[in-house]
Amino acid sequence: MSKVLIVDDQHAVRTALETMFEVHDLPAVAVGTMAEALELIEREDIGAVVQDMNFTLDKTSGEEGVELFRAIRALDPEMPVLMMTAWTSLETAVSLIKEGATDYMAKPWNDDKLVATVRNLVNLRALKQENVRLQAQARRARQALATSHNLCGAIYESAEMHAAVRLAVTVAPSDAAILITGPNGSGKEKLAEIVQANSRRKDKPFVKVNLGALPENLFEAELFGAEAGAFTGAQKLRVGRFEAAHGGTLFLDEMGTLSAAAQAKLLRVLQTGEFERLGSSTTRKADVRIISATNSDLPKAIAEGVFREDLFFRLNVIELHVPALADRPDDIRPLAEHFLAELVAKERKGALHFSDDAIAALLTYEWPGNVRELQNRIQRAVLVETGLLITAAALALPTSDSEPGRAAPARAASPKLSPATEPTARTPLSSADRAERAIIEETLVRAHGVVSRAAAEMGLSRQALYRRMERLGLSLERRVR
Repeated sequence: MSKVLIVDDQHAVRTALETMFEVHDLPAVAVGTMAEALELIEREDIGAVVQDMNFTLDKTSGEEGVELFRAIRALDPEMPVLMMTAWTSLETAVSLIKEGATDYMAKPWNDDKLVATVRNLVNLRALKQENVRLQAQARRARQALATSHNLCGAIYESAEMHAAVRLAVTVAPSDAAILITGPNGSGKEKLAEIVQANSRRKDKPFVKVNLGALPENLFEAELFGAEAGAFTGAQKLRVGRFEAAHGGTLFLDEMGTLSAAAQAKLLRVLQTGEFERLGSSTTRKADVRIISATNSDLPKAIAEGVFREDLFFRLNVIELHVPALADRPDDIRPLAEHFLAELVAKERKGALHFSDDAIAALLTYEWPGNVRELQNRIQRAVLVETGLLITAAALALPTSDSEPGRAAPARAASPKLSPATEPTARTPLSSADRAERAIIEETLVRAHGVVSRAAAEMGLSRQALYRRMERLGLSLERRVR
C-alpha cells in the first residue's frame, strides 16, 4: 500500500501523525525538511503528502510551504497534497488550493477528520494510478491487434469498442453468419468491413445492400437478379447482389426494415443457397457469407410478430454489438481529431485545431446521431470557421434538451437533491477524473445531496468538496417527482 508522507519540522508532530496513521492502517513516513521529502517522493511509493507550511522556527509566512508544494507539483503533478497550517499562514494555504493543493487543515487538527481525509486521498490516488495502468495496458492491446489484423482504419480508444473489434477479427475467419447491432451512425458498417478484411474471403467481392432503401417491388430483382423483360423497364439482364457476391461476402444493412414477404424470400435463399432470377426458371447457387446489421430490437420485433424467428436465428449465429457513441466517451476526442485532420486536408485549410471549449462541448454532448453526427458537426465547423481555432460556437451543438436533434437524457424521478448528470466544466475530463467524479456522485447520492454530509464521509471540508465538484463539472439540481 502507498505511504503517507508527513513533512513537519517538529519531531513531536511528526511522531504523533505517524503513529496515528499507522494505528489506522495507513503506512506513513515522516521527515523534517524539504530535501528529504522530495527525495522520498522520487524513491518511494507515496500516496499522499501531509505538509506543514513552515520548516524553521523563525518562519511564519508560509513561503517555505509554498516552495515545497511547488517542488512536489513539479515532480508529480498528480500527487495529493494536504496543507497543515496555523492561522498565521492560513491565507497562503488557501491560495495554494488554486494551484492544485487538495485541501488545508488547521492546527490543532481533528484526528477523525484528518484520518478520513488522508485515507480518501490515498485511495483516490491508487484508483487514478490503476486507471493509468489499465489505459496503458489497453493501448498496448489495441496496438497489438492493429499489428496482427487489418482494422480498416478504425479509430477508437474505448474498451467497449475494442471488445467489439477483437470479437470481429476472432470470428472473421469462419463463414458463420454475423448480425451487427447498434444505433444508426454508430459504425456498424466499419465493423462489417473489419470482418471481411480479416476473413478467408478478403480478396473476393464485398457487396453492400441497404435494405431500407429498397422499394418492395424491387427487392427480388435487386437481390436475386432479373432477366431482360422480366418486368416493365427491365431492358437488359440484371445480375442480383447474391450472384455478384459469389465467393465473397454480402452485407445486408437495415435488416429490421424487411417486410414479411421479403423475409420469407430471403430465408429460403439462406437455407438452400439457391435462387432464381426474376423471369427465369433456372435455379442458381451462390456461395456467400452473410453479414447483416440492424438498429432495430429484433427480439422485440419477433415477440410482436413482425420479424421471423427462424430468419433471426439464421442471421444471428454471432452477434457483434456497436455501442452508442455516448456510451464510449473515450472515442469522442480521437474520432473528432481524425475527422478534423481528414477535412482539413480535403478542404486545403491551415492547421486547424480545437479550442478548449470545443473539446468540452464535444465531450459533454450526448450525440444522438452517433459517429455520423460527430463527423457532420466537424465538417460544418471546418467550413464556417475562418480562423485556425475550431470553437464550440462553430460546432453549433444544441445546448438544451428542447432543441431539435438533442436526445433528452433519462432521469430518475426523485424529490431529493442529487448530482446533475451534465458536466459544467470547461476542461475535458480524463478517465481518472471521470472515476473521481463517479465516486463523488455516489457519495452525494448516499448523502441525499447534502454536501456537508458527503464531505464528512469523504473526509473533506465543504469548501474542498465544492472545489472538486466545480473542477469536475458537478452541480446540484432539485429533482421533482
